[in-house]
Order: sequence, then structure tokens, then C-alpha cells
Amino acid sequence: MIRAFICVAIFFLAEIPSAQTSTPSPSASPSLEQRVADLEAYINNSARGADVANAQTVSNIPGPGPGHNAWMMTCAALVLFMTLPGLALFYGGLVRAKNVLSVLAQCLGIAGLVTILWWAAGYSLVFSRGSAFLGGLKFAFLHNVDAQPNGDYSHWVSQNVFAMYQLMFAIITPALIIGAVAERMKFAAVLAFVAVWMFVVYFPIAHMVWGIDGWMNGVWNPGAKVTAIDFAGGTVVHMSSGWSALVLCVLLGHRLGFRREVMAPHSMVLCMVGTGLLWVGWYGFNAGSALAPDGIAANAFMTTTLATAVASFTWAMLEYALRGKPSVLGFCSGAVGGLVVITPACGYVGPTGAVITGIAAGVVPFFACTKLKSWLGYDDALDTFGVHAVGGMLATASINPNLAPVASAPLSAATQNGLARIVGHTLWLEQLKAIGITILLAVVGSAIIGALVRGLIGLRIAPEVERQGLDINQHGEEGYITS
Repeated sequence: MIRAFICVAIFFLAEIPSAQTSTPSPSASPSLEQRVADLEAYINNSARGADVANAQTVSNIPGPGPGHNAWMMTCAALVLFMTLPGLALFYGGLVRAKNVLSVLAQCLGIAGLVTILWWAAGYSLVFSRGSAFLGGLKFAFLHNVDAQPNGDYSHWVSQNVFAMYQLMFAIITPALIIGAVAERMKFAAVLAFVAVWMFVVYFPIAHMVWGIDGWMNGVWNPGAKVTAIDFAGGTVVHMSSGWSALVLCVLLGHRLGFRREVMAPHSMVLCMVGTGLLWVGWYGFNAGSALAPDGIAANAFMTTTLATAVASFTWAMLEYALRGKPSVLGFCSGAVGGLVVITPACGYVGPTGAVITGIAAGVVPFFACTKLKSWLGYDDALDTFGVHAVGGMLATASINPNLAPVASAPLSAATQNGLARIVGHTLWLEQLKAIGITILLAVVGSAIIGALVRGLIGLRIAPEVERQGLDINQHGEEGYITS
């Protein structure tokens, strides 16, 4: 028996080499020229030779680029830094002391909720191929979202890193809304509204603007019907959240004592710290949207700095001229306004364009927050609409000089869908279309969701809870213990 077993084993072992030699031979090794071209592609953030359709050779660097991954992981952390703790402290300082923890809790709650939705279906609905209006479920539960790049968006960034970077955008967008409804909305209602809003408003708009087959992705989709530009989220993030915030604050109504009681910020120190954290984190938001540490990112870094500083200074100087005192709140509001306004164009405009954008970002949102809000009488507690919705619309008029190299490529998406032809001419018409579509979806969607939540669980806290404060009643804690 032992001899028979040895003979059988020898037979099968002898068959292994022949079986291996019968398998198809691997693709040809890359030539020296192809290897050099792959290195150039890595530096230039373009496709390898092996990435093109029907490629006959493999690449010696088939995976992600370590430098690109390091850059995007850093930027993802910076964008999360914008919400936690940046936005939380910015908004937290602007409310009254009895409600400071409610803002922090809402930011934390939204971060956790949106992360779960993003894992389950959100990433797939935004960034997988599907229809022109919404992606499919190819990446549901982050299936096959691993360290290999997704060539639809970047040939050198791991898809799991890209997915986490985009998650941070998804987190901060609904978190911006809470600024308009601060101090009077139930915590449960916030979570319920955000959960539905992500599917009805955010995921569709994000796919239409950034998805590879999105209806309004003028830069990368050759079949785009609205050839608009949104480099880092003017429509997707700021306009969607700003207009939704306006609808929700109208549905909620005024805070108790609105225009009869002093509702001054309880801590401008926290507000200023939050502003600084937002400014720092915004470099990941804007420069990171280049998806590479390249010249486009460098331009976005520069223009973000210029526009933000100029807007902050402009807003405060307007206060100085009109009211006699430049306030810290004015500096902070102007900085955030500049960050918002430069976002969709930071990768495209030059330094002078950024300064002009900064001046506009200081002037227009200033009057929206100080005059328009008073004229219309809505209680946007922390000026989310005035800064984000108005600022987001203002930014979309910027022109993209960096599209010239894209336009020269005969097969580029911008050439095929006509975007390259209209840059510098009628691009503003396409931007207006994108604005209109975003406003329509955000307003109608938010109104329906808000009405449903109000009917099912109620939107607003009880009057006695509002007078005492959300912190102790909704969360069982106090932000400050003074005794």
C-alpha cells in the first residue's frame, strides 16, 4: 500500500509542471519605453499604458502610487477635521451656552449616520456607473472597494482611499444644514431628516456632478447634457446644504424670542478657533480635489488662501466702514464665505481671479446675512443660507483657464460634450443650469422630507425645552459647569 501511494504521488507531482506549462502565458513584459512612460504617467497623474483598453503589456507599477495615496489620506483627514472639530466649534461658539453641546452632538451624530449610509449604498450610488442621475449598486457595502485604483476617477489613488476621502464631503454637507436650525430642532428629527435627505438630495446631485456618467459632469463625461464645472463642491456641498437649510428653518419657524431677545454668540473664542480649523481643513477639501499633489492642487492651495484672506478682510472692513467696529464674527464669517465661494473654481482661476473672488465673497454674503435675512424675516440662526447658498451661487461664474490643455486633446470629454468650446464664452449659461437643477432638487426634496418628518415624529422641541436649553434636555449634559 505504501509503495502504491508513493507511485500515485509521484505521478501527480510529475503532472504539475506539465499542467502549469499548459496555462496561457502571461502578458508580455513592458518595454523600457513603456516603463519610462509609466513613471511619467505617475508624475503627471495620467493613465499607464496598461490602463488603456486592449493593452497588450502589464505594468511594473500596477497598483496605486504611494505619493498619491499619502496625499489623499492626509487630505481626507483634513476634510474630516473641518467637521470634527472645526464646524462643531464654529457653530458651537455661535449658539447660546445652553445649546452648545447640542451642536456638537448633531455633528457627531451626522458623522456616524452618514458613514453607515456611505458604506451601505452611498458610495456606490454616487461613484459607480449607472444612469445619468444616480449610480448603481456595484459597490454596495463597499464590495470590491480595495487598494486597487478605480480608473474612472484616478489611476493612482486606491479606491478605498478615494471612497474615504469622498465620505468626508458627504459628512460635512448635511452638518452645514444644522447651522440654520440650531437651538430648536429635535435630535431625532435631525437624524431622520439627514438619513432621507442623503438619498433624495445629496447622492443624486453628487452623482450628476461628479459621477463618471453624471448628467452635469462637464469635465469628465463626454455625454453630459449640462456641461458645468464644480471642482470641489460649490453645487454638491454648499448650494445643496444652503438651500435645504433655508427650507428647513422656514418649516421650523423662529426661535422663541426671535428679534425680541438678545441671542448673541456665547463664545467668539470657540467660533474663531473653529474658523481657523475650517480654514486649515479646507486645504484638504480644495487642494485634495485634484486627487494628486500636482500643479492643479498647488493652484487650488494658492487660490484658496488668497480668496479666504481677502474675503475675511473685506467683510470686516465693511463692518468698520458701516458700523465703526470690525468684529471677530465679521472676520470669521468673511473667511468662511471666501472658502465657500472659491471652492468650485479653486483649481481653475489664477491669483488675480482669486482676489476678485475674495472681494465678491466678502461683499455679497455680507449683505445677504445683514440685509436679505432681515428683509425676508427668516430665522437662519447661524447664517447657513447667506454664506453657503448665496456664496455657492456666486462662485459658479468663474472661468477655467486650465481647461485649455484638456480642450487640445481631441478625445477628451470636455471636447466631446462641448465644454471646451464654451469656456470663456457661454460657460455661465451651463453653470446657471446646474444652479437651477440643484436648487430645485434641494428645495423640493427638503420640503417633502421636512413635512414627512414633522408629520411622523415632529421637527421642533417643546417650548419649555427650548427655553431651558437642548443640552440638558436632549443629551443630559451641560457644556459648562459653573457651580
